[in-house]
Amino acid sequence: MAEADEKAYHSESTGNEEVLERPKGLKGLYYHPLFQISMLGFVCFMCPGMFNALTGLGGGGQVDAKTGSNANSALYSTFAFFSFFAGSINNKLGPRKTLLIGTMGYALFVGSFLADNIHPNAGPFVVASGAILGICAALLWTAQGSLVLSYPTEAEKGRYIGVFWAIFNLGGVVGAAVSLGQNFNSKANAVGNGTYIGFLVLTIIGVMIPHFMADPGKMVRTDGTKVESVRHPSWKSEIFGLWVALRTDPMIILLLPMFYASNYFYTWQFNDYNQALFDIRARSLNNFVYWLSQIVGSLAIGTLVLDQAKFRRRSRAFAGWVLLMIMVFIVNTWGYFYQRTYTRESITGTTQKMDIYDREYPAHVWLMIFCGLFDAMWQTTAYWLMGAMSNDPAKLAVFTGFYKSFQSAGAAGVWRADAVGIPYMNIFLSSWCLTAGGLLFAFPMIYLRVKDHTEPKDEALTRRDERG
Repeated sequence: MAEADEKAYHSESTGNEEVLERPKGLKGLYYHPLFQISMLGFVCFMCPGMFNALTGLGGGGQVDAKTGSNANSALYSTFAFFSFFAGSINNKLGPRKTLLIGTMGYALFVGSFLADNIHPNAGPFVVASGAILGICAALLWTAQGSLVLSYPTEAEKGRYIGVFWAIFNLGGVVGAAVSLGQNFNSKANAVGNGTYIGFLVLTIIGVMIPHFMADPGKMVRTDGTKVESVRHPSWKSEIFGLWVALRTDPMIILLLPMFYASNYFYTWQFNDYNQALFDIRARSLNNFVYWLSQIVGSLAIGTLVLDQAKFRRRSRAFAGWVLLMIMVFIVNTWGYFYQRTYTRESITGTTQKMDIYDREYPAHVWLMIFCGLFDAMWQTTAYWLMGAMSNDPAKLAVFTGFYKSFQSAGAAGVWRADAVGIPYMNIFLSSWCLTAGGLLFAFPMIYLRVKDHTEPKDEALTRRDERG
């Protein structure tokens, strides 16, 4: 097989650059970088996509959200810690094997909720599965980054990344649709075993897909250049890079509150609103429209505001900031009028939950839609602001490392707060303050640091080998 592949990739020498002939026919389709990126998208469609759909139900679809909150707290804690080591593991095993190991945690996590639904004393197993998933998620997203960055040519990066994110985000939509279909006629406040089995089957398919993906070492880009695997720095070099970034570009500190808040509001949206107020049919529909609105929100702020080439980049940055601040107060003011009508103590196991046919439901589901729009706009703007600070991959890798670390730390803390019974209103107000405060801290960075064109002095951070 290896010999045949070598023949398929006949090489020509053009100066110092080696141009390879791409295979033809079905093999050419299989080894096409866009086809492999699409396969990667379906891996994340089946695994992180199903996780998003499960989390969006509130409490993982359970009546009691405490177990799900503890599991998410464990997940984000291990995610934040093991992200420092995932790059070294990816370098050793390669992206395909790392991706395979990463997907397994998602199947285990979904399976743990099925076990908890069958055996109510399986809560500790769910929490342990969350901790394991945090490790696996760090591996999966590191491998994903390696493949997405290495397969396209410079001219194709935007299109390839767009294809990946479109397929991945549809995972949450389809997962929510599965839950809605399974529970549409249910009168219970929790999903049945069939929903978890459906999610489990889809995640197991996701685990199998990396087996059928091409070896990155045999991939050739569309311009005939051979794919060179992205080498992640070692964990020592990662930590050193954080210190260098703080010293050479301290403006990144002003974005840390925004990073911290980026997953913080999920707890109130999913557990303290969706899970607390609605029956399982309404929760499933809320979940469906939430992830669907994510796609709209990301495209809207990305194409209509942040990437409008006819306006200066500084103008676009301020426009994005103003739009986000407006969304913060629309979503949270709206949410406050609902949150003040109920408490954690007033919501019990016997409380009549809101259904999709209730008179007050339409206004409540529109809040869920606006929450989805806001989330997508927040994440898209955070990444865009980091990209506006530099075009240097080494520097951007450090910035995104900051983003994931602070994002996971914030999520771990608030999920734990929810698990120990902090009042709904406290979690809601802290989320409102963090999002508004995050934008206030980001404003000086935008004013002082975002320029119409990136200057050379903003590019180079430092060049580090695997030993640091």
